Amino acid sequence: MKTLYCIRHAKSSWEFDLEDHKRPLNQRGIKDANLIAHKLKTIIKSIDIVKSSHAERAKQTAKIVLEHLDFPDEILTLEPNLYDFSGQQVIEVIKNTDSTVDTLMIFGHNHAFTSIVNRYGSTMIVNLPTAGVVVIQFDVLKWEDINVGKTLLTIFPKELR
Repeated sequence: MKTLYCIRHAKSSWEFDLEDHKRPLNQRGIKDANLIAHKLKTIIKSIDIVKSSHAERAKQTAKIVLEHLDFPDEILTLEPNLYDFSGQQVIEVIKNTDSTVDTLMIFGHNHAFTSIVNRYGSTMIVNLPTAGVVVIQFDVLKWEDINVGKTLLTIFPKELR
């Protein structure tokens, strides 16, 4: 059994003239990341590996979530291939995850994440919102064998406000 947590980065700031991957979270993004992190703390018992896009907004979201979950920063690795908007590179990251990993949490971007949760989950989601979480479970032994799994949970910030 493999469990995938897909978390889209929280709302980012357009206040500064920065390259896309350097944009930080705005105040709403920080608040929403804390909301989902607080909710996840009541659900998650353990995570084997956490991977995040190297984009600043994704890294910040991941760090906020991990802080609430009381997981060490060392569990987080930055994965440049998660800075993907189509989804193909994200799928490769997931499918190339070592089979000893049972629970994988990834932080990244749309449209890739909406596409992936619809391709691999059992619940259709029109748009995975910023700071949105989708948890999918797969009845496989290896990540490379994932196909359609079961959507176990969705958490969207507006449901928590």
